[in-house]
Amino acid sequence: MLSLKDAVEGQEYVVCEIQSDDEELNAFLFSLGCYSGESVTVVSRKKTSCVISIKDGRYNIDNQLAEVILVK
Repeated sequence: MLSLKDAVEGQEYVVCEIQSDDEELNAFLFSLGCYSGESVTVVSRKKTSCVISIKDGRYNIDNQLAEVILVK
């Protein structure tokens, strides 16, 4: 497993785990469709953030958040 921060651009991954004890953060990610078993793709990467595609949406998340999303 690796975090979304280390994921390769353009490759599709499956979310395995959200490594966070923050219930509010977990609820936010769930509302975006980012939960275990869901497909996610890193569309592009910037210095402090990355753009991800989940279902039909694209979202810009910071690297700190990308580190808690583990994918395979």
